Amino acid sequence: MDFDTLSAEIAAVRHTHVLGRVSEIGRGMLRVTGLSGSARLGDRVLIGPARGDRIGGEITRLAPRSAGVMPDHALDGAAIGEAVELVGRSDIHPHDGWIGRIVDPFGRPLDGRPLGRGLVARPLRASPPEAATRRPLGDRLATGMAAFDTLLPLVRGQRLGLFAGSGVGKSALLGGFARGVAADVVVIALIGERGRELRAFTDKVLGPEGMARAVVVAATSDQSPLVRRRAAWAAMAVAEHFRDQGRHVLFLADSITRFAEAHREIAVTSGESAGLRGWPPSLSHMIMALAERAGPGAEGAGDITAVLSVLVPGSDMEDPVADILRGVLDGHVVLDRAIAERGRFPAIDLLRSVSRSLPEAASDAEGALITRARALLGAHARAELMLQAGLYSAGSDPVVDAAVRVWPALDGFLAEPAPGGPSDSFARLAACLGEAPPG
Repeated sequence: MDFDTLSAEIAAVRHTHVLGRVSEIGRGMLRVTGLSGSARLGDRVLIGPARGDRIGGEITRLAPRSAGVMPDHALDGAAIGEAVELVGRSDIHPHDGWIGRIVDPFGRPLDGRPLGRGLVARPLRASPPEAATRRPLGDRLATGMAAFDTLLPLVRGQRLGLFAGSGVGKSALLGGFARGVAADVVVIALIGERGRELRAFTDKVLGPEGMARAVVVAATSDQSPLVRRRAAWAAMAVAEHFRDQGRHVLFLADSITRFAEAHREIAVTSGESAGLRGWPPSLSHMIMALAERAGPGAEGAGDITAVLSVLVPGSDMEDPVADILRGVLDGHVVLDRAIAERGRFPAIDLLRSVSRSLPEAASDAEGALITRARALLGAHARAELMLQAGLYSAGSDPVVDAAVRVWPALDGFLAEPAPGGPSDSFARLAACLGEAPPG
């Protein structure tokens, strides 16, 4: 442990303790007296005797003489009169030693090794950089995947949504971004993941190469909604720590849908009424506030390039969570189950996917290739039923004829790796279309 880390640990020691008592126990909530003069909304508390195993919680309601606390764990064994200690503001203290580590949403290590705290406290719900001071989107990034090096470019500071149902390959695609995108640090938020998948993701999907520059913040599906929601905020705070050092951060979240579900549980338990399809009115602001924290930084700071995955139930892109994110992000990528079932990964439905970094991210010649490829894939999609039924006669439509000729090569191109970077990928795309590579 270095001197700075030791100093941070000493500074965290509290000299005074504010205590209250449990006065009422309800379904998923506690009422506590004795804290209302000192507590603030969102403060952390510890429930139980100081020498025992204590339950954490968060203040979600305040009244003149009492506070409502939502606990992190089940309330089995809780009793009226139980001591409740006010911990205070819920911050996180990241530092450079977290790179290559797996932590929980409170900054505690999950990989069995000691982990210190940084000197600077980071608020979980920080404000984004002032809009007038933010730089524009940056240069195109090499991703290691042909589709994203050409047809769906990712640029520095962009926020991209990854929309798919369960089991269609989102995690594998996020792992590809973590390994292949040119960035200084990768921060990964695993929100509500199955416990067994954490090691599988870090060991197999990321691998040693991906973990060497990554910080993984994980909250598993069995944990309380407070902890699952906190995972997204904590991971973004870690990303902001490195951004403010001038670094380029790649932020990956899997998934924003589980973040939204956790917020819904908390909001309804705290008394907020349910609105559209059972979602609380505060959902829209909660999602947009998280997304706005990513993106280009102000002058002198780095950037946060974000890829946010979204579970779309039944492939319904009009689901409120998906609809909110499509409106605030700089592009969206749709993964299609039918494409995955025929064995092409990543299962990108190019015609339903958009990168709003175009046309600035491509030269005129590259833009012409992208337009041509989209036009031919669109022509093939419109004629697909006729082709499968044998109702199309060659020569009836020259555009469809061209689409039929290039479709196998184009479809295969979307699954290709891109070890040579964007220039090499555009040359291969041109070959698929039977055209000259862009100069």
